[in-house]
Amino acid sequence: MKINNYIKVGILASMVQGLASCSSDFLEENYTTGYSTEYFKTAEGLQSLTKSLYGSIRWIGGYESQGYNAMMGGTDEFAIGTDMANEMWQTYDIRMAPQWVTVNGNTGTNNNIWDTSYYGIASCNQIIASADLVEDEAIRNACLAQAYLYRGFSYYLLTTQFGHCVLQLKPADGIIRSFENTTPQQCWEQVISDLEQAYNLFDGETNDIVGKGESWTKATAAHFLAKACLFAASERNADWNSSLKEGFLRKGLEAANYAIQARKLESDVIDLYGNWTGPNCDIEKSDEVLMVAPQDENFGGRTTNRNAGAFFNPQFSNFANTTLGKERGVISGGKDFQRFRPTEYTLSAFDNVNDARLWKSFATVYGTAVDYKGDEKTGAAPVKIGEPSTVFIINKKDEHAYDKFNFGAKRYQVDANFVDEAGRLPKGGRSQTRTGESTFSGQPNQPVLNSWILYKDGQFVGDQFGNTLTSTYGSWGSNMFPGVSKHTCGYLNAYAGDSGSRDIILARLGETYLIRAEIKIRLDDYDGAKQDINALRRRGAWHKGENRSFYVDGCYEAAIKSTQLNNDARVKANNGWNLGMNTYYLSNPGLEVSYESTESEMTSWDWDNLPAEDEAILKKLGVSGKFDRALNFILNEHTRELVGEFVRWEHLSRTKTLETRAVKFNKDVNSFDKNKHYVRPIPQSFLDQMQNADGTNLSDSEKAAWQNPGY
Repeated sequence: MKINNYIKVGILASMVQGLASCSSDFLEENYTTGYSTEYFKTAEGLQSLTKSLYGSIRWIGGYESQGYNAMMGGTDEFAIGTDMANEMWQTYDIRMAPQWVTVNGNTGTNNNIWDTSYYGIASCNQIIASADLVEDEAIRNACLAQAYLYRGFSYYLLTTQFGHCVLQLKPADGIIRSFENTTPQQCWEQVISDLEQAYNLFDGETNDIVGKGESWTKATAAHFLAKACLFAASERNADWNSSLKEGFLRKGLEAANYAIQARKLESDVIDLYGNWTGPNCDIEKSDEVLMVAPQDENFGGRTTNRNAGAFFNPQFSNFANTTLGKERGVISGGKDFQRFRPTEYTLSAFDNVNDARLWKSFATVYGTAVDYKGDEKTGAAPVKIGEPSTVFIINKKDEHAYDKFNFGAKRYQVDANFVDEAGRLPKGGRSQTRTGESTFSGQPNQPVLNSWILYKDGQFVGDQFGNTLTSTYGSWGSNMFPGVSKHTCGYLNAYAGDSGSRDIILARLGETYLIRAEIKIRLDDYDGAKQDINALRRRGAWHKGENRSFYVDGCYEAAIKSTQLNNDARVKANNGWNLGMNTYYLSNPGLEVSYESTESEMTSWDWDNLPAEDEAILKKLGVSGKFDRALNFILNEHTRELVGEFVRWEHLSRTKTLETRAVKFNKDVNSFDKNKHYVRPIPQSFLDQMQNADGTNLSDSEKAAWQNPGY
């Protein structure tokens, strides 16, 4: 998709409030070489403005601070990777305030979310206001459907983040400084109204305005309508929703039913994330994908194509610099910004034998991009291109096969001495294939330069390796961890560059199943909820004939070869670094090689006897009672299915489980206040610019009436 032309039209829409105050004579005399707002009253203009919405949504992934931290920070899933630019999103410290205190230019603020959301809302308002002037009913309804969807989506984000917001539903006539205050109930009712309008206006799944996989359809509207109804019925809105909950849930169930009937899950999660081979490749057109922040090879526009994969990478340029070379980042996968480090909870929530999603969502082996000669002082052995140089062992707490070894990055933990005694690492040279034989190195006592393990001596030690910044181990200093690989992108704006070309998935059918499952338990349909959960667990299992040693991500060979920025030497370096294998058998040292399906193991549970991982998590949380157990099981399943996918904070916020799950499972969440931190502070800059209807500035008490409690 060529986004930049659509962005230009969107910028024009954002100028509407200024143009609207000018006379028609002014427009005729001085604005003769471009579009005027009259253009939006034509079928062509309305369609162009509608297309521009797809450029506007890129703000979420366009820069790290505008969406990533607000949607994933401060939860149970991710701690600070060591970069402290957005520390307050994790800790909830005093810098999370109406006037956000920034660390540097990378710090995201509440203003980022507020301002960029209203940018898109302005375009939606113009489309809705102009639609009746277009005679073609099909064009009119299609444009209205997308405008209502994006306005509903934008107000959904604002209301989830801030609790309440300004409901501006018409194009601005000049500069407006006076707004009516709102309540959460008013905002949720508006969100649901907009999404319901979109749902009713869409003509099924036929929309192709910007291409398959990117264009929104009735199923997209249904997904967000179901989410909005569930949010409105959830615990965060308990002070007003008691008499309305069942109605919200019934409406959400109907919407979720449509989306699940109209679309289909991929048969394997590899076909959602792993097999990315370049911009607009087949997996970006998946029937499961409902909304993306669209990216392509045009690295420009109002927001640049920030490479999402970079924020989940460990900082291998620091702890493994000797085997990487001079570049800061995976050879083609982007910078190693190490913003999000998975917590103990996240990695221990998976059944690491039967749940393939763990091994298809995290990178656990890095090879060598440049030959390493070794180091006599530290005892580090030589490593050749294509040999494993970094391994991550994701074991269980009661697994003790490796207790006798010391782990870490050889550069920092100089006593690290792990060797692959039994030759459990797969054979290198990219010999592993998806359905081929799982072959092993056959090298007993093979040394590994950098080694990481989740549990040692029955204790969690996953936050104790890499450059820990001090002489003692500390969680905030750990830049060595297995990173989420769902967003890796081999087609960048520069060799090991910052900007990517891969669409960022914002909504997919896998989440719809979990939304419907939760709606069902709230309606006391536990059997129906189990069926929905098992649809995902069955898909997430190992399938018969799969090679469990195989690994693939978006900077594998096909992706890197598709970019003109890489020559043969760089392809060779990338292939030496991305070996296409994992540590499945190394992490499960007593397990025999198997090609059998694990679908039955993944689905043999009931509400009284949840999987062992879940029972352990619920025990730590002190959860009891049928509903609370089921709700927390579904939240665990959210992690297994959706880790790293920009939705975690909203789900913990609406269920009011940040105070239990995030505080309990994430040591970085050390300043959370349940009386204020379920919503963000309204930006002070907005409050300071507001005026009363008579033109006077708001008093402190009037500003306080707008501001959320505790801020």
